[in-house]
Parts: sequence; structure tokens; C-alpha cells
Amino acid sequence: MDLNTSLATQSYAQARAAVPPKTGGSGPGPLFEQAASSFVDAVKAGEDVAKSAMTGKADPHALVQALAQSELAIETAVTVRNKVVEAYQEILRMPV
Repeated sequence: MDLNTSLATQSYAQARAAVPPKTGGSGPGPLFEQAASSFVDAVKAGEDVAKSAMTGKADPHALVQALAQSELAIETAVTVRNKVVEAYQEILRMPV
């Protein structure tokens, strides 16, 4: 068993050195950044309309519409978070 572990470690070290790391480029980072900024914008828009409605500057229809969009953005963010946590827990359950 120790021999297999040693061979696996050596093979991994050799393969790791042979493949150069990717720098910059098109990874999931820009997509997450765009999604996060879109979420923040949706929530801010809802807050702005709610403040305007409290002072009487916005009609109730616009308030309901903005709150529905904010609610949808929050539900989407929570669903994504739950999926990420679920995937992480699944990785932790994998045998090593």
C-alpha cells in the first residue's frame, strides 16, 4: 500500500510539472463577478424604489415590481449558494 502511495505521489508530481498553469483568461471568475454585480444592482434598485415610495415619489406598481425583482435576485443567489455548499459537502464525502 505504501508503495502505491509513493508511486502515485511521484506520478502526480511529474504530471503537475509538465502542465503549465493557466493565467488570466476565461475562467469562471468573470462570470461570478458579473453575477454578483448584477445581484447588487437589482437589490440597490429595489431599495431605491422602496425609498422613493416611502416619500411618495414612486407609484405602488413600481414598488411591487422592484420588490419582485429583488426577491427573484435573492432567491437566485440563495439557490446558487445552496448548490455550492451541496457540491462542497459531496466532495468532502468522497473517499480519498
